[in-house]
Amino acid sequence: MTVTSTAVDTDDLPAFPMPRRWPLDPPPALAELRRRGQPLTRVRLWDGSTTWLVTRHAQIREVLHNPAFSSDTSRPGFPKATAAAAALAGDNTRWLVRLDPPEHTRIRRILAKEFTSGRVAALRPLVEQIAGGLLDRLVEAAPGPADAVDLVQVLALPIPATVICRILGVPDEDREFFQDRTYVAMSAGASPQQVRTAFGDLQDYLDRLLREKEREPTDDLLGRLVVEQVRPGELTHEELLTIARLLLIAGHDTTANMIGLIGLSLAQHPDQAELLRKDPQLVPGAVEELLRYHSVGNHGLSRIATADVEIAGQLVRKGEGVLLSLNSGNRDEEAFERPDVLDLSRAAPAHLAFGAGIHRCLGVPLAVLELEVVLAGLVERLPGLQLAVPLEELSFRHDMLTYGVRSLPVRW
Repeated sequence: MTVTSTAVDTDDLPAFPMPRRWPLDPPPALAELRRRGQPLTRVRLWDGSTTWLVTRHAQIREVLHNPAFSSDTSRPGFPKATAAAAALAGDNTRWLVRLDPPEHTRIRRILAKEFTSGRVAALRPLVEQIAGGLLDRLVEAAPGPADAVDLVQVLALPIPATVICRILGVPDEDREFFQDRTYVAMSAGASPQQVRTAFGDLQDYLDRLLREKEREPTDDLLGRLVVEQVRPGELTHEELLTIARLLLIAGHDTTANMIGLIGLSLAQHPDQAELLRKDPQLVPGAVEELLRYHSVGNHGLSRIATADVEIAGQLVRKGEGVLLSLNSGNRDEEAFERPDVLDLSRAAPAHLAFGAGIHRCLGVPLAVLELEVVLAGLVERLPGLQLAVPLEELSFRHDMLTYGVRSLPVRW
């Protein structure tokens, strides 16, 4: 295969991020790039810099599994898809998702035992209790078929936030505070100063919380890490602070937005909801299909080459960045049959919603458990779920790092 290295006029490059034409589909420009047979394309970012954009499922997986691509945002030339992403990268925090081995390996090994399938399975009664109570509130808020309620506010946001609070040992009464601060921090439309302030507020809050747990350990995840890792010197206070911030944000933001999109999908596809109602055993596979179909990571993942690497016949030089469009990879015609069709009876697809390789999302078992419980509950408790407003009136999170719907008025 011929390896090419292309020099281009940056003025002629497509701009990234690319706009969506339909809120439930990725930008059509991504599908056009795939149709042209261009798994790697140079694109221009908000600040005038350029980077490679990867749109094919196979090549995205290849990059994510290749140790020559780094997650370290402090490396010169690391691509930042938005000004908010640049502000996040500029806070100099050693997030787990920014670390390369061996540092990444050490910290992930410490956390991995907290998110094993067995330990997360033991949380099912807690998740079912929380979800059941919130579904009761949802039903009580709209007792008649003409009544409507916002599924996002009453169900999608509270479930994962309450669950992660209980797991980490964060007081329930502080939930609205960190949800607000997370919303600002994850907004692509927020100014760099607003992002830094939001993260600073979270940092200060968690610093106080951890110091309380260091004085008097509690029976929760953060309390265990204090006793088992900080006291023996395996983790520093600062490392645990960074871990706590990541788990608090990642533990609710993406799942909350997926729950909103799941509710919208059931309303838009009543035939698919009926499939699950008739056969609840389809629910686990349906969750995987919904994750593939929606892919809430709005701008994908970023990496930078630490050596010259050939990807699909294209030379990516050392120091060049790559953006990995997960929502494009999850709609790749070469990876999935009829990829733009939501088919909840599809055999569990090998999607990229959680990434791949050493940085694959640590909380996959917990996220999947929550989504399975919520999906089963929605199908059982809200038959005939439908939108209470036209789809065109819904507001979507185009300006956020995590995609979703801001509110979802429904009736059933």
